[in-house]
Amino acid sequence: MNTLLGPKKTGRVSRIRIFCTLLLLLGGLHVVHAQKPKVSLRDSADHQLDLSDWVLSANGFIPVASVITEPAVGGFGGALFAVFVHPNTPYLDSIDGQLVKTRAKPNIYGGGGVLTANGTWAAGLAASGVIKKWRSNYRLIGAYADANITFYRELGQAGEKSFEFNFRTLPVFGQLIRQFGRSDWFAGLNYLFLGTEIVRTNFEFHDPEEVQTIISRPGLLVEYDKRDNVFTPNSGLRWNTLAATSAEWLGSDFTYYSVNSALYWWLPVSKRIFSGFRAEYQLLWGDAPFFMLPFIDMRGIPLARYQGNSTLLAETEWRWDFSRRWSVVAFGGGGKAVQENSSYSESPWRFSGGAGGRYLLARKMNLRAGLDLARGPEQWAYYIVIGTAWVR
Repeated sequence: MNTLLGPKKTGRVSRIRIFCTLLLLLGGLHVVHAQKPKVSLRDSADHQLDLSDWVLSANGFIPVASVITEPAVGGFGGALFAVFVHPNTPYLDSIDGQLVKTRAKPNIYGGGGVLTANGTWAAGLAASGVIKKWRSNYRLIGAYADANITFYRELGQAGEKSFEFNFRTLPVFGQLIRQFGRSDWFAGLNYLFLGTEIVRTNFEFHDPEEVQTIISRPGLLVEYDKRDNVFTPNSGLRWNTLAATSAEWLGSDFTYYSVNSALYWWLPVSKRIFSGFRAEYQLLWGDAPFFMLPFIDMRGIPLARYQGNSTLLAETEWRWDFSRRWSVVAFGGGGKAVQENSSYSESPWRFSGGAGGRYLLARKMNLRAGLDLARGPEQWAYYIVIGTAWVR
């Protein structure tokens, strides 16, 4: 859902992987190619519900239903996607004159729409895949959204006040990164185009120039990925940093610069207990519309609830696999959103935390899915999690 709302940071745009993991939901699953042999939905190892073989073998059109739980767009809604998945088998690659097998991510194509309780709706298309010849990965997203979102601002002695907005936005996103040799390092280009009109507005909150805007923002992305699994990691390190700019000579109505950096580290404590650690930093300077400002992105805190010209957060999550299929998780952390004329010491910490459960839905991919209940500074929220909650 968040990738389709438009005015979100790059980490939200990069949630294209949801089109893959949504395949693992139970509602409305159907493979069109009837001539293919029937695939069992039970694991041959323990005869429990498991979708590994079904996902790895499904090459046809699949209608997928999902639930939207983001508090910023009403806390409840539905999504329906049509997804095509084409797994890539390992391919031979020439390294130092020798042929070796190189793993390749699957090609994923999808399209669909969402509708939430507060009237937000969106529709879009997405694609993610591998260009083997270039040893590269790509992502493409195009969408249209009519989104109702609440923003907040401190107004001196009047204190904090909420403002409700309606956005009509057209986001187009593209990314191409290339692997360095056979290492775990990648680098490449990232681009966001965002045409936005604010239909329900309030000039007490923002300038008139922000009512109709175009953002054209290219960037350079560097990534290190040593995770043992892309769905539910048990160990490994992932780090990525995006440096981007928006300027009039690029077709944008605003000139600003941004740096987003995120570090994720998963560490097994024992055979059944796994820890995870997350740290993120965002910085924006220059002339940017208010909806492009960084915000604290954590479970229990609605999107755009705490914004600033820079944000810093740290979070940890612990998982206990008390059986082969079932797990419980606990998580918590804090973040700061620093305004343009404030310092980190003056800005308060915002904390959130919670707990949840997981089921090993696809053993061969180590993909776990479940439900989290989280509490932020003001409210409770629930989240359906497929894979890791730290998707960026």
